[in-house]
Amino acid sequence: MKNNKFVNKIICADTLEFLPQIEENSIDVVLTDPPYFLDKLDNNWDYEEVSNQNNQYTIKSLPAGMKFDRAQGKRFYTWYLDISREIFRILKPGGFFFSFSSPRLYHRMASAIDDAGFEIRDAFMWLYTQNQAKAMGVDHFIKKMNIDEKAREKIKEKLNGWKTPQIKSCFEPIAMAQKPTDQTYLNNMLKHEVGMFNTNVKIGDNMYPANVFTIDSINELVDRAFLLPKPTKKEKGEYNDHKTVKPLAICEYLIKLSAFSKNAVIFDPFMGSGTTAVAAKKLGKNFIGIDANEKYVKISERRLKELDGKSDLFIKTVNQQKYIRSNLQVQLQMA
Repeated sequence: MKNNKFVNKIICADTLEFLPQIEENSIDVVLTDPPYFLDKLDNNWDYEEVSNQNNQYTIKSLPAGMKFDRAQGKRFYTWYLDISREIFRILKPGGFFFSFSSPRLYHRMASAIDDAGFEIRDAFMWLYTQNQAKAMGVDHFIKKMNIDEKAREKIKEKLNGWKTPQIKSCFEPIAMAQKPTDQTYLNNMLKHEVGMFNTNVKIGDNMYPANVFTIDSINELVDRAFLLPKPTKKEKGEYNDHKTVKPLAICEYLIKLSAFSKNAVIFDPFMGSGTTAVAAKKLGKNFIGIDANEKYVKISERRLKELDGKSDLFIKTVNQQKYIRSNLQVQLQMA
């Protein structure tokens, strides 16, 4: 197997510096959640520093991720174009590249991936209901205006309910890109064992795979078509304080759709706390992970070690799926 010294390991390193060490045409699927390059959230962001800023009660500056700056997207595009070119090099012909993003800068991310040579085949949407409204009122600015109190009150009344143009974000986009195939899809699958989707994978109430999914029960219609198992506290780990842990079921879903070979290698260049690796290991696939934060590399390794000789996480996921389906069937019969 190629990349022997890296397979089934999490490497603590800078991604751009490390990527040249991965052999070309050796990876089946790349699944990652990169830095989003909103203010204070670029490739140098510090989890603890951002967390502390978000917990301040006195407004000294805009919380991380709320400042609008056109340069953010340009920096993101330039940086992710370099990342995407390396990912293009290491993926097998027909290999898949799944990349999470924010709605605000998705276009920059998708453009970088496209310009690196990939075909943008689709966009997945992770739909959720639980999220914080980010819009800000302007009362604190009105108070600082050099006018009398009556005039201030009149402006506040006039602008009541009007806030900065940032609404509650209830979905996360995921680019689905593919390295061009070697001749036909059939030829590519027979030669490289990647390039097509497994439509035996089901979602919701045993439904055909879709490019929309949710882990939150929303209503009968949405749940029936798009629901995946909700994350348990155990799957994340009580010790895992990463701020943006992705649900295991989502990573499993994308891997099951796209990874065909029994020796498939799933690569995550921004591993975080290890969910991609955990999903790959649970599904019997190989993985390679990179993260620049040593703390999160150790968390990833701990999560992976807890899978050794244990099947309870897998059983729980299967039981959750059975519960979802049986509960939906009962709801449909009562409707």
